Amino acid sequence: MEGQERPAPPASPFADGHLVLWTLCSVLLPVLITLWCSVQRSRRQLHRRDIFRKSKHGWRDTDLFSQPTYCCVCAQHILQGAFCDCCGLRVDEGCLKKADKRFPCKEIMLKSDSKALDAMPHHWIRGNVPLCSYCVVCKQQCGNQPKLCDYRCIWCQKTVHDECMKNSLRNEKCDFGEFKNLIIPPSYLTSINHMRKDKKTDYEMLASKLGKQWTPLIILANSRSGTNMGEGLLGEFRILLNPVQVFDVTKTPPIKALQLCTLLPYDSARVLVCGGDGTVGWVLDALDEMKIKGQEKYIPQVAVLPLGTGNDLSNTLGWGTGYAGEIPVAQVLRNVMEADGIKLDRWKVQVTNKGYYNLRKPKEFTMNNYFSIGPDALMALNFHAHREKAPSLFSSRILNKAVYLFYGTKDCLVQECKDLNKKVELELDGERVELPNLEGIIVLNIGYWGGGCRLWEGMGDETYPLARHDDGLLEVVGVYGSFHCAQIQVKLANPFRIGQAHTVRLILKCSMMPMQVDGEPWAQGPCTVTITHKTHALMLYFSGEQTDDDVSSTSDQEDTKETE
Repeated sequence: MEGQERPAPPASPFADGHLVLWTLCSVLLPVLITLWCSVQRSRRQLHRRDIFRKSKHGWRDTDLFSQPTYCCVCAQHILQGAFCDCCGLRVDEGCLKKADKRFPCKEIMLKSDSKALDAMPHHWIRGNVPLCSYCVVCKQQCGNQPKLCDYRCIWCQKTVHDECMKNSLRNEKCDFGEFKNLIIPPSYLTSINHMRKDKKTDYEMLASKLGKQWTPLIILANSRSGTNMGEGLLGEFRILLNPVQVFDVTKTPPIKALQLCTLLPYDSARVLVCGGDGTVGWVLDALDEMKIKGQEKYIPQVAVLPLGTGNDLSNTLGWGTGYAGEIPVAQVLRNVMEADGIKLDRWKVQVTNKGYYNLRKPKEFTMNNYFSIGPDALMALNFHAHREKAPSLFSSRILNKAVYLFYGTKDCLVQECKDLNKKVELELDGERVELPNLEGIIVLNIGYWGGGCRLWEGMGDETYPLARHDDGLLEVVGVYGSFHCAQIQVKLANPFRIGQAHTVRLILKCSMMPMQVDGEPWAQGPCTVTITHKTHALMLYFSGEQTDDDVSSTSDQEDTKETE
């Protein structure tokens, strides 16, 4: 009995229960904490949105400031919070209400009844001055202390040290700084308001007090262009200019935004379009509507800040192939001030479907860049079809060009547009042209095509008149396929130059073919396409952004002049 082992006591059911309980706690506790944090965050977001909606500031929240930042209310260092994209105030989330009450934002119009245009004092805000800014009094660097310090005027952008700020400087009249010739002063709009109440429209006399160099600038930005870069640019332009001059065309259509020009003197306004070639075309169409309304005297000159994928029009006008923030916005404004006015031909493209019982009106397009039928239109059609299905996947220029490359390679193997010469007839100024075995025909108004290629000049080894965008002539070329297009873009081949003409007529006799006008593609059945001159647009050309192709084409033009 003593040698026998005692049986082990039975396992307690409470031990297993404790194990299950601790397991549930370890799983559910993080989930509950996460849910609680998300609920609190959503409450904070609703609270912020409520403040943003009621506030006169243009508040935007951020998870991380791009430079060392201090709250303008409590003076504490902050990593995240909110900032006003009009006056530049930066505050912690808990200080939003206090900032709203304590600091006024930029006023687009003066509240006082003063009609004087030079009676506006500086509007100083303290702290978070731009990097590498210098005091207007002692010329030493500002904002180099790790605390909330120094002042900045939200209109003229001048900065001054705390110890250099004097009563005389506080009450000094603001001259609007470097960009005074681009800014619409609040006092001007106040005076305009008084004049309209008195039914007076003598804006010329009012503007004469601002100087002969005053050319107010209106910003029309597409917030969806350039990987949504347009949204950030809107805030930067509001800080440097009057917020009333800055419009998001996705919220305010260009035809409404451009009515601001009617409050300005004749032929004085300029417009900067921030977007792709499609956005530029949208703005130019709105300017044509102003002509129809009898507002031709108020038509502004148009500059371009390229945010799209192709940007051939902006490249032709000297504004480059794409903007990715490589130069500050202040430099963009300087470039606009230095730009020269030129004219741009605009063309009417009329597409009339064939058929005995065709009762539809002809489709009409306005062309600024080019019209094409063939492989490049097919690539654009495939690209647009996939972008409409998943627009979020096509937010990068590099990715977009890679997709174009994929469809171009595919067409090299399939050749969907072969034997185009058997399907179409081409007339230049009423004369029929015999075509070789082509796959595509491209009608050019500007010098650039396909994202930066000078198509008409090709490799530049043959003497041809340079393509111009203001001579009333179209350049017509042919391509032998997608592979030929790729060779032309890397200067390994020349296009088949068909000729130049004032009027182009193309007859598609059979089958469906891809067509495009300025990058807007569609599939087209048998039809007649007629391209005639429509009007001119007033554009701004910046000569400081010349590419290698521009330099070579300019030298070629000089050589031809010397030989003549």
